[in-house]
Amino acid sequence: MAIVQAVRTALFYFIFIGQTALVAITIGIIAMVRGRTPMSWALAKFWCRSNLVYLRYIAGVKTRVSGEENIPEGGCIIAAKHQSDWDVFAIFPYTGRPAYIVKKELMDIPFFGPAARSLDCIEVDRKRGAEAIPLMMAQAHAAIERGCRIVIFPEGTRKAPLAPADYRQGIVRLYLELNVPVVPVALNSGLFWGRNSLVIWPGTAEARFLPAIESGLSADVFQERLKKAIESESDALILKAEDEGLSRPVGPELRSRLDALRRSHAATS
Repeated sequence: MAIVQAVRTALFYFIFIGQTALVAITIGIIAMVRGRTPMSWALAKFWCRSNLVYLRYIAGVKTRVSGEENIPEGGCIIAAKHQSDWDVFAIFPYTGRPAYIVKKELMDIPFFGPAARSLDCIEVDRKRGAEAIPLMMAQAHAAIERGCRIVIFPEGTRKAPLAPADYRQGIVRLYLELNVPVVPVALNSGLFWGRNSLVIWPGTAEARFLPAIESGLSADVFQERLKKAIESESDALILKAEDEGLSRPVGPELRSRLDALRRSHAATS
């Protein structure tokens, strides 16, 4: 099973990386000549949807997304757990016109950078520390004014399933600055396509948009509500996936975290 899945994974990566390069170069050229265009958005949507199809039929990863009715009309921030590249593809079709917050290093890649800017991506230079915040805020305000929804991964990087949460201050600053609702997103994708994983494992990766957190709360209250919503629902999705049966091997560290989570749930139920 592992050898077969490794071959399926290699085939997926071959197609995924090749198509990503072609799409990035095409959108990048369009951006340098024409700026933002409907064609660029059509290509971006094709890229996301086709990757989900490749994952389904090549690697065996199905996609299930629910709760889109919780996304309000107008400007908002969508704050998602981040465990896999799958998260980007799965969230994109439900966000209207998204403006993803991405690392500046990605924006410096030839063709990819101009392509990302033409798709409203907002860059954050984490090497500049606090100095990066005003620049990010200016871009976020402009994106909201263009009718975008801001998409951010509050922990800043992909995390392993059930790893200790580490929420950065960027999401709090955005919330206070933009004064718009925040939609938390829980998911379990790391069980199937984990960070630095050499093998993508079959199963159903699931994301769930949760009820929006209204604007106007204090920083501490907002951060606690956001973290509790995302973490508790992500934990529930992970336990659900295990109950349905995991094809992947469960190592000692993940096994320990799963057992601890089940004991915690049993103690509070």
